[in-house]
Amino acid sequence: MEQEANKKRKIIHIDMDAFYASVEQRDHPEYRGKPVIVGGSPNSRGVVATASYEARKFGVRSAMSSRRAVQLCPEGIFVYPRFDVYKEVSRHIREIFSRYTDLIEPLSLDEAYLDVSVDKLGIGSAIEIARLIKQAIKDELHLTASAGVSINKFVAKIASDMNKPDGLTFIGPSQINNFMEQLPVEKFHGVGKVTAEKMKKMGLHTGADLKRLSENEIKQYFGKPGAFYFRIVRGIDEREVQPHRETKSAGAEDTFPVDLTEVEEMNRELERIGTLVTTRLKRHNLKGRTITLKVKYSDFKQITRNQSLSFATDDLEIIVRTAQQLLAAVDHEDKPIRLLGISLSNFGEIIHINGNSSNSTQLSLFD
Repeated sequence: MEQEANKKRKIIHIDMDAFYASVEQRDHPEYRGKPVIVGGSPNSRGVVATASYEARKFGVRSAMSSRRAVQLCPEGIFVYPRFDVYKEVSRHIREIFSRYTDLIEPLSLDEAYLDVSVDKLGIGSAIEIARLIKQAIKDELHLTASAGVSINKFVAKIASDMNKPDGLTFIGPSQINNFMEQLPVEKFHGVGKVTAEKMKKMGLHTGADLKRLSENEIKQYFGKPGAFYFRIVRGIDEREVQPHRETKSAGAEDTFPVDLTEVEEMNRELERIGTLVTTRLKRHNLKGRTITLKVKYSDFKQITRNQSLSFATDDLEIIVRTAQQLLAAVDHEDKPIRLLGISLSNFGEIIHINGNSSNSTQLSLFD
């Protein structure tokens, strides 16, 4: 019955292609066809926000340190993000979406789910609506987007990534089982690098391998997320498109290839992670009062420490300094550190939703 309910849904996932870099190439003709890297300067502890496809050929990826990016791509053109411009473009994209449906769930400035099970214009075909949206973005904004179309959010999101850039991929109900069985585990949205490596060491390389595990077995091996893996590998995802997503926290973390033992190393990593967190906060117009430090040790013991400020902030120096102070106050018992993370919460800022001011923490990233 669950899958039958899903079959009634028509879900589109729209993902702009190399969004920030594409906007910069659009607005600066001299950047077109060249490797553009949007983010912090390689002379600082900056982080890559996004990279053009020309830069990605060299291995440059989002969340990579700018120093590493310049090593991989010495000819890269580094551009500082213009979030005001990106937000304005996002507003226009959202307006295009709203011509077809009001069921829009933004995930970031450049990505959203749409439920077009019942569309405003009575078109009836989710594939045709996705095509019309892509064409409008191209005609009105001179940018490209990729779209995935399916019966649920999970499959639609994976589909949108299959034929980038400027792709349109449909995975219908009859295709889902075969598609999910062939999908490599690292392509499953929600499976990170560490979990993917664990799966591969267990001989679980594809969806078909995961499917051989019972629900109890998969939960035993992977904890609470195991229940989600069990369902989505069978194409079951009942999550609805939520027009107003409540953002409770924003953060970043990193698992290190070599465990950290020196305070100087830890502080440097907190600066890098803090830069990424700050970029995300500014991208989404967020300021938080509570700063949380996450630490995982080599024995996999995990702790969190937090501090609440009397004011909301998105200031890099304050965030990093607070995280470093929280770290210094912890007795690590001489255990190497495997992972560090920083997050901000307790937003409560005035956010504009559909043109109205509100003191809610509910966030619409396109508005």
